[in-house]
Amino acid sequence: MGLNEIAKELVAGCREGRETENLDKLYAPDIVSVEAQDMGDGREAKGIEAIKGKHAWWDSTFEVIDAKTSDPFPHGDDKFAVIFEVKAKNKESGEISDMKEIGLYHVNGGKIVREEFFYGAE
Repeated sequence: MGLNEIAKELVAGCREGRETENLDKLYAPDIVSVEAQDMGDGREAKGIEAIKGKHAWWDSTFEVIDAKTSDPFPHGDDKFAVIFEVKAKNKESGEISDMKEIGLYHVNGGKIVREEFFYGAE
């Protein structure tokens, strides 16, 4: 798949609830995911299993009330960005949060090899 196909499929998967399915389809086995801040396990997760673990943690911790995913913003031949806006309820505390982040995706060899997330300042 080319950059634009990967970007469009990632966005479609997010909009249609196929994020987990798309991990094996779009991500390289040695993917690196970098968060803007350390959430307790360091900022970087390495490998597809670690990324699946991040998704499982999110699904077990939050209930998504509303979500919007922008169209992709391509950058050259090897990167694209997506804006995510999510209203989510913490399943344990019941607290509802509005979250907004930018995901920057690096593509090589027809797969996403690195993702980086940027959050708004609090």
